This record gives sequence, structure tokens and C-alpha cells, in this order.
Amino acid sequence: MKTYEKPLPDIIGENLKVLFVGYNPGITSARMRHHYSHRSNRFWRLMFESGLTPYKFSSEDDYKLLELGFGSTNIVDRPTREAGEISKEELRIGAYNLYEMIKEIKPQIVCYAGIGVYKAYASVILGKPLSNIKVSPGLQPESIIEGIKDFVCPNPSGLNTMPYHEQLRYYKELKALISETE
Repeated sequence: MKTYEKPLPDIIGENLKVLFVGYNPGITSARMRHHYSHRSNRFWRLMFESGLTPYKFSSEDDYKLLELGFGSTNIVDRPTREAGEISKEELRIGAYNLYEMIKEIKPQIVCYAGIGVYKAYASVILGKPLSNIKVSPGLQPESIIEGIKDFVCPNPSGLNTMPYHEQLRYYKELKALISETE
């Protein structure tokens, strides 16, 4: 099997409490080689203010997620300015690769960083049209992979128009879910 260096390396390990999943790296994150690097992205602020991290990490601290039992990856490896630039074939291949990764590392929770991220992944894996994938933020009623909880947080991108306090509510719900499973 041919291996290659990803534009944005995964942060994965054993015994993860949560694996955070995005669509694909943004241009800034790929250039910096750190997750959620764009200055308008609210991921690190949401993580801190929800109590998921002990202080506000910078994107350069992303590797410290492992110390907390967290990981981070994307469905598609190729960096783009917008998720709409991802081809259906890239998404299909990426979703199957992610599915295999999740089955192998078995995190307790997979947290999709955006409703669209979850819908795109679930559509491929479940073989349903996007329009038939019903989802809202929070814990999903059914898991895609048995024994692993699926949780959806609002996309932390600065382009997301959901008010910040509403986004934070879901990160706090994720924190509570983690506490329940410990």
C-alpha cells in the first residue's frame, strides 16, 4: 500500500474519548500544518469556553489534544478554500477511509464539526441521498458504527452564522456527554 504525507497530519491515538472530524483542511491549516488555524475559526475558543480544554489552545497546540484523549482528522485530505470544492469521488473515498479509521481506533465519541460534515459522511456510508439524512446538532439517536456515539457540533468556521452562544451550548453538551461516559 502506497503511503503519502497528508497536507494536514491526523491527530489520532489509542483510547480516544473524542475524535473530531472536519470536511477537509482549509488552506491556512494545511499551510500551517495545524488543525483549525484560520484566525476566524472559533474551534479553540469553543473548546476552552466549554471546559473541554484547560486553557485556550492555539492551533500550534493541536497535538496536545491527545493528552486530553481527543483526536482530530478530516474526511478529505485535500485542502480547499471551501468544502464545495470537494469532488463526490474525493468525498466517497475519504468517507470510506474515515469509516475504516474509526472502526480501527474505536473512539468513544465521534464529533462531526458541522451538520454538513456529518451529512456528507453519513450519506456515503449509509448509502442514502443527502436529502434523506436528517440531523440536528447534538447526540445522534443512532450510531453509524455500533458502540461509538455520534455527536454533531455546529461548524466552528467564522463563516457559520449561528450565534456563538448557541454554538457553545453544543460544545458544553459534548463535555457533559464525555463526563457521562467516564
